[in-house]
Amino acid sequence: MARVKNGAVTKARHKKVLKQAKGYFGSKHRLYKSAKEQLMHSGQYAFRDRKQRKREFRKLWITRINAACRQNDISYSRFIEGLTKAGVEVNRKMLSEIAINDPKMFSEFVKIARDGKAGKITPQEEVIGHEVTVTASKGEVKETKKEEKKEAKKEVKEEKAAVDYSKMTVAELKEAAKKAKVEGYSTMKKAELVEALSK
Repeated sequence: MARVKNGAVTKARHKKVLKQAKGYFGSKHRLYKSAKEQLMHSGQYAFRDRKQRKREFRKLWITRINAACRQNDISYSRFIEGLTKAGVEVNRKMLSEIAINDPKMFSEFVKIARDGKAGKITPQEEVIGHEVTVTASKGEVKETKKEEKKEAKKEVKEEKAAVDYSKMTVAELKEAAKKAKVEGYSTMKKAELVEALSK
């Protein structure tokens, strides 16, 4: 039987692992066994922290919004409550950017939040949008974003279109009866279901 050599394959595998471990402290970037172990841990940490990063950024945005709220004599919780009641749909990332780059605009949001909390603004009313300019540290215009303070949300009642129940199957009729909350629909026959739904 022929002798099988796998030196080249092993060498390639070791090189691959050590290349990934480049820059690790001490023997973790020199010895294959240590490097392999550290890479497995690194992968687990990276997987965990990709999710934690989102939480950390949300915490940062909330901290920034809270600081801007305190300057406008309102707490963070009252501010968010007021915006929700007023129907303003701006995420915390954008609110933090506005708080840093456009304090005047943020104070307008505070006024809206106060009015929303007091019940002066409801989600059905329309508020005109404003442009928010985010500037870089050197004074150059980096990005211009248009933020709507609040979208007009007018409730439109959908009229029930005439449905031909006679063409539907018994299963479909029972499903429609369930949605229409018809009592005792499970024991009804097709004709009874059609009659009950047509009312």
